[in-house]
Amino acid sequence: MASVLEFTDVSIIRDHTTILDSLSWTVDSAERWVILGPNGAGKTTLLQIAAAMIHPSAGTARLLDATLGSVDVFELRPRIGFASSAMGRRIPADETVLNVVLTAAYSVTGRWNEEYEDVDIRRAERVLAEWKLSHLAQRRFGGLSDGEQKRVQIARSVMTDPELLLLDEPAASLDLGSREELLQLLGGYASAPEAPAIVMVTHHVEEIPPGFTHALLLAGGTVQAAGPIAEVLTADHLGRTFGLALEVRHEDGRFTARAS
Repeated sequence: MASVLEFTDVSIIRDHTTILDSLSWTVDSAERWVILGPNGAGKTTLLQIAAAMIHPSAGTARLLDATLGSVDVFELRPRIGFASSAMGRRIPADETVLNVVLTAAYSVTGRWNEEYEDVDIRRAERVLAEWKLSHLAQRRFGGLSDGEQKRVQIARSVMTDPELLLLDEPAASLDLGSREELLQLLGGYASAPEAPAIVMVTHHVEEIPPGFTHALLLAGGTVQAAGPIAEVLTADHLGRTFGLALEVRHEDGRFTARAS
C-alpha cells in the first residue's frame, strides 16, 4: 500500500493556544479511517490540514507525496475530495444538483462561464446515480432536505475520482432514516476496492459505516489511540478519550456506545 497522508510531529498553534500537539499519523491508500473525540479535540483542524486548507505551525505534513509548504496547493486540492457543512454553506442555494456536482471538475461551487465536455456531464450523471440522486438532478440545492444535501456534497467530493476523500461529520443532524441510508451508501462505497483512502470525522460511534478499517481518537489535540478499528474502539480507549465510563458493542460491522 502507498501512503497518501503522512503527518510527522504536526502542531497547530493559534493565539498561543495549542490545537494539535506533535501529532504523527499515516494513512495508506487502502485504509478507511474514522476520527473521534470530544468537542474542541482538534478533529476538524486535522481534517483541514489533510485537505491542504491550512499549514501546520510546526512539523511536516505530506499529502499525496507532496509536502505542504513546498507545493502549489491549488494543484493538490483537486486530487482531494472534501465534504463538510462549511463547504455546503458555500454552495449557492439556487444551483441545480447536477451543477453542484459538475462544478467540482473546476473546483468551483457555482456555475459561471466554464465549458464542460460531454464526458464531464456523463460522469456527473453517473455519480448522481451511484448516490441515488438522479431524480434530484434539476432540483435546487437550497430546496433539498439535510440528508439530500449531505449526499449531494459527497457526490460532489467524489466527482473528480480523488485519491483521498475527507468527510467532516457527514451524518450530523440527520434523522434516523436519512442517517441509515447515508451510512449504507458510505459503507458500500468504502468497501469497494477502487475507492480512495477515506478519512471521516464524527462524534458518534453509531455513525461509523461498515467497511471502515481504522480509527484515531483525539482529545486535547493529542492522539489517545490509533490503529485497526476493533483495537481502538474499546470501552477503555473511548472512556479515556471522552472522560466517561462507557460500554461499547460491535455487531454486524456497526458500533454502539453508552454510559456504563
